Amino acid sequence: MQWFDISLQLPITDPTWIFLLVLLIILFAPLVLGRLRIPHIIGMILAGVVIGEHGFNILTRDSSFELFGKVGLYYIMFLAGLEMNMGDFKQNRGKAVVLGLLAFIIPMAIGFVTNMTLLKYGLVTSILLASMYASHTLVAYPIVIRYGVSRHRSVSIAVGGTAVTDTLTLLVLAVIGGLFKGESSGLFWIWLVVKVIFLGFLIIFFFPRIGRWFFRRYDDNVMQFIFVLAMVFLGAGLMEFVGMEGILGAFLAGLVLNRLIPHVSPLMNHLEFVGNALFIPYFLIGVGMLIDVKILFGHGDALKVALVMTTVALVSKWIASWLTQKIYRMKSLERELMFGLSNAQAAATLAAVLVGYNIILPDGGRLLNEDVLNGTIVLILFTCIISSFTTERAARKLAMNETLLLEAENKKETHEKIMIPVANPETIEELMNLSLVIRDPKQKDNLVALNVINDNSSSERLELAGKRNLERAAKIAASVDVPLVQVSRYDLNIASGIIHTAKEYEVTDLIIGLHRKVNIVDSFFGNLADSLLKGLHREVMIAKFLMPVNTLRRIIIAVPPKAEYEAGFKKWVEHFCRMSNILGCRAHFFCNEQTEGYIHQLVKKKHGETMTDFSRLDNWGDLLLLTGQVNYDHLLVIISARRGSISYDPSFEKLPTQLGKYFSNNSFIVLYPDQLGEPQEAISFSNPRGNNESQHYEKVGKWFYKWLKKS
Repeated sequence: MQWFDISLQLPITDPTWIFLLVLLIILFAPLVLGRLRIPHIIGMILAGVVIGEHGFNILTRDSSFELFGKVGLYYIMFLAGLEMNMGDFKQNRGKAVVLGLLAFIIPMAIGFVTNMTLLKYGLVTSILLASMYASHTLVAYPIVIRYGVSRHRSVSIAVGGTAVTDTLTLLVLAVIGGLFKGESSGLFWIWLVVKVIFLGFLIIFFFPRIGRWFFRRYDDNVMQFIFVLAMVFLGAGLMEFVGMEGILGAFLAGLVLNRLIPHVSPLMNHLEFVGNALFIPYFLIGVGMLIDVKILFGHGDALKVALVMTTVALVSKWIASWLTQKIYRMKSLERELMFGLSNAQAAATLAAVLVGYNIILPDGGRLLNEDVLNGTIVLILFTCIISSFTTERAARKLAMNETLLLEAENKKETHEKIMIPVANPETIEELMNLSLVIRDPKQKDNLVALNVINDNSSSERLELAGKRNLERAAKIAASVDVPLVQVSRYDLNIASGIIHTAKEYEVTDLIIGLHRKVNIVDSFFGNLADSLLKGLHREVMIAKFLMPVNTLRRIIIAVPPKAEYEAGFKKWVEHFCRMSNILGCRAHFFCNEQTEGYIHQLVKKKHGETMTDFSRLDNWGDLLLLTGQVNYDHLLVIISARRGSISYDPSFEKLPTQLGKYFSNNSFIVLYPDQLGEPQEAISFSNPRGNNESQHYEKVGKWFYKWLKKS
């Protein structure tokens, strides 16, 4: 009796075993090749070579590889746009355009000459083949993500250059394809350009508005993830509909959704996780399955074509990176990283060769023959290997240099510890997201979530509710790989518990939600806030959010006169500059002339990439002028002060009434600056007005600091 059949038929066709084998490759390729110091990407590609039909024929490149491979390719381009530092990209967009043009023109010129002279191809064939040298795919981009250098300027330049180069390459491909389809009239090319420009405008204009609308109404992580994927494929599908490659649509979708998905958000973590765990490896394995190593030992023409194609592609891309480095006086390490990212051939190259291979000439031959097809496979193999090794080496050096620099800066930086009480489950997510965008990412374990249980009203129900709140806060922090210290304590009252915990854990910043009035005699901020301001001299933020933090479009910051003389001045400026950079929105300061000078110098010195605006607010009593400046999707930040401090103004007493009456439909933060620390740290810049007022308030600040230490 036969209990089971152990016969094995190759290639494997059962979906269960296909998926299992792919998962095993994704799991073990990094483990094995990591010991050999070989980039993980090479492992995926080589595994595809081994299991493909040109290797041991274990798997065929079926529809699943076509599907997941295309998803992975779109994912690479989408993440490239999503990870891009938009502030840095705007500063370096000129460099990106120059690199993109050089990476297109130089390979086209060198390739056209070599194709005509060495390979003896015709005019149209030489142009199409040269466009293949010009195109490139960000195959090595997951490496820079893994090393945490994806927001470096050289990466932004390479990614922007890729968009320029591939756009021009695909236009050449569309032109040549149109010639053999009988669509060679001038009207066809004009119509193609108009369609691409119009579609690009639609994506840039409508996608952010649709995304902002969706994120404000739906906060479920799964729904948000599916929505983002749908937007990516919508952009890619529309771009293919007008005759271009979908990778451009995916890249544009990443750029326009960049501001709505901060890199410290749970959604970004989910997108990177799924892409790097499944879709991108599937694409790389599929690329490897196309490679036929045997052609290296075939007839002479195939080997000659492969050598010429590979040499021209590598040399021309290196020249483009070298010229960009010399023009803008960049470092050699940045040139190496740009070259590593911009020399891998895959997606657009395959598209070009397949278009040429499928075009039948009048004499019965093909526009691109089998030698070019096989040479393209060798080109893909060698460029992907060289790209991965080069990018791995450059990214590792860059990450090590940045780590050493951060360690040196950390020795100079002051200690930071942000505490978030989590009593109200409705405000936990907003307060945690606020803490994530203002925290210093260079410092570890700087977030503390606190649940205080009142001794007088302790019960098992309150304990369970507090535990759930802490778990929810920890889950939000863990979703972005940020450790969170959870503290639960009993105390006589909530304020006392917060104050004692803040002192025990050396908390430097406190974030609380706005108190809800329960009766007519209750104050706007509540007794808890009043007690905390009296018992703590650290920075206190009282926040009220009417929409998710990531959908804010501008930060309006109202700064009172003499705020620069407070000890916590430097800290809160850094907090909102950091928030502005992460959210990709503009920080608009309203202050008097002297305070503007101090803020401008501080931003320029430490946060030069921050997008800032300044407007005059000479009299704090004119705060109501901001009603015409603050829109529903803006965040209003009021820099207040404790009674008796340097920047305190009697008009602060009207602040609760003004906020409740004129800004009730706005998200806002009322911030009370830190009162501990040397005031000189905040005013170590030259006085822009050049009068003796600075010296007077500096003496007052020092006296106030000494008085606080004694008290």
